[in-house]
Amino acid sequence: MAIEPKAKMIIERYKTLKAKRVTWEDHWQDIADYFLPRKSNITMKHTKGDKRHDQIYDGTATHALELLSASLNGMLTNTISPWFILKFRNDLTNEDDTAKEWLENCAKIMQQVFARSNFQQEIFELYHELLAFGTSAMFITDDAKDDLRFKTIHISEIFITENEKGLVDSLTRRFNIQNKNIPLLYPEAELPRAIIADIDKAPHDDAVILHSIYPNEVKMGYDNSKNMDWVSCHVHEKTGTLLKESGFKEFPYVVPRYLKTSSNEIYGRSPAMNALPDTKMLNTMSKVSIKAAQKQIDPPLMVPDDGFILPIRTVPGGLNFYRSGTRERIEPLQIGSNNPVGIQMEDQRRKAIRENFFVDQLMTIQGQNMTATEVMQRTEEKMRLLGPVLGRLQSELLQPLITRSFNLLFKNGKFPEPPEMLGNQDIEIEYVSPLAKAQKTQELSSIMRGIEIFGSMQNIAPVFDYIDIDGLVNHVQDVLGLPAKIMRSKGEVQQIQQQKQQQQMEQMQLQQAQQVAEAAGKVAPALKVANE
Repeated sequence: MAIEPKAKMIIERYKTLKAKRVTWEDHWQDIADYFLPRKSNITMKHTKGDKRHDQIYDGTATHALELLSASLNGMLTNTISPWFILKFRNDLTNEDDTAKEWLENCAKIMQQVFARSNFQQEIFELYHELLAFGTSAMFITDDAKDDLRFKTIHISEIFITENEKGLVDSLTRRFNIQNKNIPLLYPEAELPRAIIADIDKAPHDDAVILHSIYPNEVKMGYDNSKNMDWVSCHVHEKTGTLLKESGFKEFPYVVPRYLKTSSNEIYGRSPAMNALPDTKMLNTMSKVSIKAAQKQIDPPLMVPDDGFILPIRTVPGGLNFYRSGTRERIEPLQIGSNNPVGIQMEDQRRKAIRENFFVDQLMTIQGQNMTATEVMQRTEEKMRLLGPVLGRLQSELLQPLITRSFNLLFKNGKFPEPPEMLGNQDIEIEYVSPLAKAQKTQELSSIMRGIEIFGSMQNIAPVFDYIDIDGLVNHVQDVLGLPAKIMRSKGEVQQIQQQKQQQQMEQMQLQQAQQVAEAAGKVAPALKVANE
């Protein structure tokens, strides 16, 4: 049977990407064995339910990865509290109270969708793979029940390329499905006899599917599922059958990389890769230490080579007979005490692993005698350590994640009707997560310090005349992420200011009238005396 040209192209694309990725796979397998054993099916295929911790004798690495994953989740994408806000790119539009309130409602709806969908568990899996392998991928689509559905894809299934800007713009996923599910997932496909035969003979066996998404370089000028910015094709690898062809308006995957060594490497680097040598050495040393401890607790026995007929009983309370009056008895072999040098080296390896994952900084606990200032300083230090990670995660994870989610919800009518004045206004994303807020703390501290200095100079010169109070209030609102509903609109503020000015004028007029009346009261007696 002849293979369709597009299906043949996708299969050849997959083979090329596979050949380029093969050098990473052994590295990922090592990482998974020591840091993420439940996902160690990269080059080594495991059966379901088997044990995958056989190489681990010390849990420092796995615990460190778990801690940093949980910390990133809590500081970047915690659904309990808002971690982003939406703003218009046009500053004048942002000053409009109606437009600002509409964006706040949209952001609130998005937060609610994230909270009730499977976002939390899938983003947590994404952080695990990101910190272990340096690269992770999540597929985002709409859902009839929860509005949005997320799926983190295992590193072994994805093959990626990037554009001239260094952003991932195409992805091929190779995955398995049971033969019987092919007609269910692809009801419109014309299945060849070979696939139908596999369905009939072995319905529970796996079929390999290639799902390729890449930029559409040849658009026909009309809008349909096959003529969008990204092409989406599903191919049955064995037969080369094109099962489904469609498209996406935006790239449906988010593919963050933790760090990149150079522009020549597409896949990312991770803290687990940096900690791998120490982790391997620590596990080897721990294995030796365990054997040494076993020998001390249950030492080898020295048995005379003559005079013993009965078997040796090593169970608790066991009786072993020896010839009285002789030294021919069973004795333990003395192997010495613990090696302090080995223990010190193990502690050094544990410290190095923890440093790669910022464990000591993340585990800082508020002491009983610790002041609020000290707590704030330690928190800021923690955030500064993780700050460099935020830049790449914002551009490759958070921004495309929010953009994709916003577009899907807007397309499906999940947002309120936008005001007519908005038109085709561009929307920007601003992050207000704990990590992002911590980075703005220094700016807010500088503002408050400046106000204090100006206040001390007010008696010398009118320094507050140089400050735009309205602009200051708006900027502080943005830095702190205060919702617009707790802030008065500009019209309300102007009305309040006019009322205050009116009250001040009335008080001044009243004071002037009182002063005139008092002056008139003093003048009247004087005139009376003068007339007399």
